[in-house]
Amino acid sequence: MTEAARRLDDAQVAAALAHLQGWTVADSTLTKTFKFEDFMGAVGFVNQVAPLAEARAHHPDLNVGWGAVGVRLTTHSAGGLTAADFALADDIDQI
Repeated sequence: MTEAARRLDDAQVAAALAHLQGWTVADSTLTKTFKFEDFMGAVGFVNQVAPLAEARAHHPDLNVGWGAVGVRLTTHSAGGLTAADFALADDIDQI
C-alpha cells in the first residue's frame, strides 16, 4: 500500500483539513458544495473536475444540480480518508 493510500488517523485528518477552505469531514468522507449561477455553470465545473480525477485515478462522487455541485471524497479501499483525498480536494479548489 502506498503512503497516499494509507488511511489517515483523526489527528492527520484534522491537520489536512486545516489547509482547505470550506471542506468538512463526516463519516470518513470529505465534502464540499460549490455554488454556481446556473445549471450549465455546475456542469462546466464537473467537466473541469473530471480530468483532474482521472489523472489522479481517484474519482469523487459528484452530485450535480441547478447551481450547485456537491463533491464527496473518500478512499473506499482504505476505509476512510487518505492523502489522495486531500490532494484531489486541493486540486479541485484550484479550478
